[in-house]
Amino acid sequence: MLALEGEMEQEFDAKLKIQNNSAPNTTQRSKSFAFRAPQENFTIQDFELGKIYGVGSYSKVVRAKKKDTGNVYALKIMDKKFITKENKTAYVKLERIVLDQLDHPGVVRLFFTFQDTFSLYMALESCEGGELFDQITRKGRLSEDEARFYAAEVVDALEYIHSMGLIHRDIKPENLLLSSDGHIKIADFGSVKPMQDSRITVLPNAASDDKACTFVGTAAYVPPEVLNSSPATFGNDLWALGCTLYQMLSGTSPFKDASEWLIFQRIIARDIRFPNYFSNEARDLIDQLLDIDPSRRPGAGPDGYASLKNHPFFNGIDWENLRSQTPPKLAMEPKAPSTHSSGDEQDPSWNPSHIGDGSVRPSDGNGGGASTSETGSITRLASIDSFDSKWKQFLEPGESVLMISMVKKIQKLTNKKVQLILTNKPKLIYVDPSKLVVKGNIIWSDNPNDLSIQVTSPSQFKICTPKKVMSFEDSKQRAQQWKKAIEALQNR
Repeated sequence: MLALEGEMEQEFDAKLKIQNNSAPNTTQRSKSFAFRAPQENFTIQDFELGKIYGVGSYSKVVRAKKKDTGNVYALKIMDKKFITKENKTAYVKLERIVLDQLDHPGVVRLFFTFQDTFSLYMALESCEGGELFDQITRKGRLSEDEARFYAAEVVDALEYIHSMGLIHRDIKPENLLLSSDGHIKIADFGSVKPMQDSRITVLPNAASDDKACTFVGTAAYVPPEVLNSSPATFGNDLWALGCTLYQMLSGTSPFKDASEWLIFQRIIARDIRFPNYFSNEARDLIDQLLDIDPSRRPGAGPDGYASLKNHPFFNGIDWENLRSQTPPKLAMEPKAPSTHSSGDEQDPSWNPSHIGDGSVRPSDGNGGGASTSETGSITRLASIDSFDSKWKQFLEPGESVLMISMVKKIQKLTNKKVQLILTNKPKLIYVDPSKLVVKGNIIWSDNPNDLSIQVTSPSQFKICTPKKVMSFEDSKQRAQQWKKAIEALQNR
């Protein structure tokens, strides 16, 4: 396995030589670029792993305490095999470079990195206040004063990120973390897009191959121009800010619906329904942020962020001293009865595979879902990355997609890639993605004996019916999500 950090150092050196040759009158940089957050020679055994903060397609973020110092980090653990197999190397390099160079109290800090045979590790600032999403969930919805404060801190951080020539592309309550004293920090730069005039020092060449109109993000927060394959702009983040402010005030996202397909239709139609308890100022700001034209959104026009910060909704905000203000009181997670006395005990669902060069046994698939937050909503379980309107042809009128992903159908002699689609009928369809032909479907009743699903590993699961058993492998390790989505249909 190639050492990605070593490659990045070489890329920096090569790029600097080109810069120095082509611009001899500019200030010369040091011979070798030094990361602010160094690559260390640590191992996973140097840390006590605690609860899972979150799970992505190729990574997990875990609370980790350094044994010798007692310092606590949010440790992002990334699977090297998946990164190379899915051509995600450029994204990982870019996220590392961006986090290393961003310096703002509203952005999570990267402290150091290390790696072993199987994994790459980023030690990030631990935000003990959790996700903004959890605050919304625990409180039902936020008061306008609370929402104003949080929205102002997001605006403050976004203004900085955009001034650096970066588009975040995945702003949502789950990626807005809270420090222990309750201040907002933007996290998860795995989808970040640098603009041509970005102030980030040196970018890996491969990152430039990413097309500006690539579909990334989360369904409920994706702006209509991205669904129409338009190039990314700063306005993308401002649309997501509007969705997030709506969710803070109402408890739900503005375009929530039963499936991704219906969410996308509502976004394109700009089907927004404002609760009557929204103030006129809040309604007006959200309405402007959710303008179909990204250039008209406050913060994206010729007046820059002044038009956004001067909006009446933010009256009373002291922008110069925002981070010294007292934030809203955090609603704490209800404590479950426990025999453990330490808050650093490992989460029982945390049983990662390939951590520490194989010193930890692989998961048996019975623990660890997609998130530490409750996944009772079928919509939230849906996978967005594979959605394309071409799959709609396989649905009946009124039928909607609840989960969709490219998986391998495991057979005795061969493994074939199929597009697996779960619908609200309920029905499972698997389609040959090259020939666009249905290879089979499973329709079942609410009787649990009709169909069951067994998780055999984080990536593999079996679907069992009275007549046959089929095995599938989801490379993004969503076996538990498939199980929960199917069982949610059976229990509705």
